[in-house]
Amino acid sequence: MRSSNDPDYPASGADNARTGELSGSAAASAVAEASGFAAWLRAPAGKSTTGDAIASPAGQISWAVFEGARDPYVLLVTIYLFAPYFARFVVGDPVEGQALWGAIASYGGLTIALLAPFLGAIADAGGRRKPWLATYTVILFAASLLMWFSKPHSTGWDLVFAGGLVGIANISFEFTAVFHNALLPAIAPPNRVAGLSGLALALGNASGILLLLFMLIAFALPGVVHWPFVPAHPLFGIDQAAHEPERLAGPVAALWLLIFSIPIFVFTPDRASSNVPLGRAAIAGVKSVVATVRSLKHYRNVGAYLLARLFFNDGMTAVLTFGGIYAATTFHWGPIQMILYGLELSVFAVIGGFFGGWLDDKLGSKRAIFISIGGTALAGLAVLTMAPDRILWLIPYDVHAPHIWSLPFFNTWPEVIFLMLTNFIAVLITAGYANSRTMLARIAPPEKMTEFFGLYSLSGTSTTFLATGAVSLLTAFSHSQRIGLLAETFFLVLGLALMLFVKEERTEAV
Repeated sequence: MRSSNDPDYPASGADNARTGELSGSAAASAVAEASGFAAWLRAPAGKSTTGDAIASPAGQISWAVFEGARDPYVLLVTIYLFAPYFARFVVGDPVEGQALWGAIASYGGLTIALLAPFLGAIADAGGRRKPWLATYTVILFAASLLMWFSKPHSTGWDLVFAGGLVGIANISFEFTAVFHNALLPAIAPPNRVAGLSGLALALGNASGILLLLFMLIAFALPGVVHWPFVPAHPLFGIDQAAHEPERLAGPVAALWLLIFSIPIFVFTPDRASSNVPLGRAAIAGVKSVVATVRSLKHYRNVGAYLLARLFFNDGMTAVLTFGGIYAATTFHWGPIQMILYGLELSVFAVIGGFFGGWLDDKLGSKRAIFISIGGTALAGLAVLTMAPDRILWLIPYDVHAPHIWSLPFFNTWPEVIFLMLTNFIAVLITAGYANSRTMLARIAPPEKMTEFFGLYSLSGTSTTFLATGAVSLLTAFSHSQRIGLLAETFFLVLGLALMLFVKEERTEAV
């Protein structure tokens, strides 16, 4: 007689049931795992803000990740590392360097003014955005990579080369913003736009934190402090005396962009092609922009918003453009302090990204803008009252007083209070960027969304010569950085005043 343990012994009904249960459980587990992964790639039901199909969760998150890929360029190059290095060492004089940096931003803004609205309209006519996004991503990558060759005390063509790279990178960065922003309402429903916008900015600042921390530990601190987690010498033979940590800002941002821009091109859907040839799309795009300008009386509310944003965004751009240069010059901070400064502000900027989305959902975009931009203006005024020997201008401070702690960085009360104020600005200004983008997505006609985001880019960067030029003129006239930076406050307040005439309601296309 065969035992029930014999593999050839016929199974009983109970055995078959148990086997079936086990097989079913394994199959269910496999299906659950597969469906869990597939759910990330499955587009949910419903329509996006523009009436297109909603992107899958992976597609939406990949859109936000792209901002995490591109924004470190701003933090590493235009604010904390390369910009102060360019002004103080590539040019060789902080005042002349600040003026030249502002001029580069101005010329870039004029280029964007001429091209951004038309590029957006051409993309609207052609349907697809991602080929344009890929083109300017590659250009931004190349220009940032070549910043390594911007050497101290450059003159002649070397200085032209260094400035030209910054100009090309700035323009490409803004053009990526045109097409990246225009994808948002096409992939997300209205109730997800604000959250995704805030998440994207938070990821951008989180990426900056990681890269600034890497730059600090790998290149700036070695040989200066002897902490267990800090290498004895800068990695890869980087020479601190030759300002190579600052020169690496561009290449590091470029490599980060290359890696983390991949998901948006893999998972985020593009709008369908209209199959219109590029030449015809260009003609249609130009005609569309001209028609939009002519019919602005119908888009009066959107036009009023873009005009208001033109001024308050100029003010925010000036805060970012000159903030690092002002801090480094006022407190005589070197690359270590500037990286630490950037790390701290980036942490608070991450908070600002989420705060902006929360504020927008709770109060609406318009009220959120008044809080974020108004707060930036007030805190910015307070920052200008700080100096190594002054606290809020009225309180003198002995520069020879004992340090408040043993750390070799930020060890005086003026520096600590300055950092507290700029942390507050970091939260509010990041929230302001998120709120301003969401505002346009809420009020622009869906059929012309990319075109209006081109005009949005125009209102945000094409007139940066106004704010930066005003800062330069006031600085030259008064011989004071503080008085020069009062122009930032003027533009912020003027933009808020114009926001009083804007309504938070959707405009229908003509």
